[in-house]
This record gives sequence, structure tokens and C-alpha cells, in this order.
Amino acid sequence: MALPKIEYPTINIQIPPENKTYQFRPMLVKEEKLLLMAKVSDDETDMLQAIKQVVNNCLIDTTLDVNGLPLYALEYVFVKLRGFSIGDKISVSYRDLEDNKNYDFEIDLNKVEIKFPDGIDNKIAITDKSGLTLKYPTAEIYSDKLFLKSEGEETFYRLVIRCINQIYDGDTVHEGKEFDEDALLEFLEYIDIPNFEKIRNFMLNLPSLYYKIEYTNSNNNHRQIELKTLSDFFTLR
Repeated sequence: MALPKIEYPTINIQIPPENKTYQFRPMLVKEEKLLLMAKVSDDETDMLQAIKQVVNNCLIDTTLDVNGLPLYALEYVFVKLRGFSIGDKISVSYRDLEDNKNYDFEIDLNKVEIKFPDGIDNKIAITDKSGLTLKYPTAEIYSDKLFLKSEGEETFYRLVIRCINQIYDGDTVHEGKEFDEDALLEFLEYIDIPNFEKIRNFMLNLPSLYYKIEYTNSNNNHRQIELKTLSDFFTLR
């Protein structure tokens, strides 16, 4: 005797930055188990890998490569899937540092946006003729064992080399992926400090989720809270 075939509703999610629309099914019990197991492990890496797996599982449109999604786009899709699958309203509580009281808020996940930084250039000129261009980190890093094993400042440097899109010298342009990691790490070491600070500035000002809460505290002062990471919306650990 065959079990009944379960049919699911679908959702079309427009994914930045290209704003193309892709079709997804809702999260199911098996995806919830993935997230719960990752949460129990108390390892942020496990949770991030689980989030990528959930998005990949729910994707119906095979033309999209989840590994190639910028991290902010992966998080955005996860938020939309969470709202579609479980409910688009979530409750959060924050303590006001001025009056030291807790305030409860309801967040509408349908209104979560992506905030892109202003005035951040991805092209870093090292000399008059040479330099590099950077790209945003992608979901692929959550399957990158060498990157995931790195610690401290090494993690930052390994993230940077994975975000090197192209290296140019005059009219000659090379793709970053043409070089091995050791060569790229050595290349970074010979960049002057002011230009490396431009790279650091790019990496510290990546696009992010964005939702603003505004309220008036007990001292009658207007306050606002800006939510920018998945941990601001959900208890991930």
C-alpha cells in the first residue's frame, strides 16, 4: 500500500542583487530537524551550513546555484522561507540600555530588506597600473574546510582571498581563482597599509539584512534598534 503523495504550496522569491525570481517549496520537518541538530551542536559553523542546506533543499528551480549566492542573499532567502513556512511574524525582546527595561516587539519578516553600503568601492588601486577588484563572499565558504578550520586573523585573510575577483596589471587581467591560496596570501602581505585598509573597509561593510524597530522608552525618549544579522531575528545558538 503506497503512502499518499504530499503536495506543497510554492513561493517565488526575488533574490538580490540581480533580482531574479526563483521558486521554492516550504521548509518541512526534515529541514526543521537539520536546524535543531545544528543548534544543539552549539557551533555557529554547523548552523550556517544547515541554513545553506535548508535553502538548497527547498529550492525547486535548478537554474540557481546556492553555493554562488552572496551570503546576504542566502540569509535573505532563509528569512523569506522561514516566514513562508512557519509564519511571517516573530517576537523578539530587547533590553533598553537607557532605562534598563525589556521591550517586546513583533517583527514582520515580509518587511526585512537588504541594506547595501554607500560609498564602498570594490576596486582597490595598489599602484598607478595595478590593483584588484573584490566580490562579496558567497555561500560556498560554508563548505570550504580550509576556511572553516582557520582561526583568528587568519580567518579574515582567508576570507579576503576568497573575495578577490580579479587582479589587474596594466591591460593584463587575471581572475583571482587562477592563483592558489599561498600565492594570494603572499600577494596581500605586499600591499601597503593604506590600501589594505580599503580592503578591510570593504569586508567590514558588506550588504546585510535590515529591519528597523522604533519605540519610545519609559523616559519618553525615542529609540531605534537596527537588526542586521540572522542572530538578531532568530536564536541560532
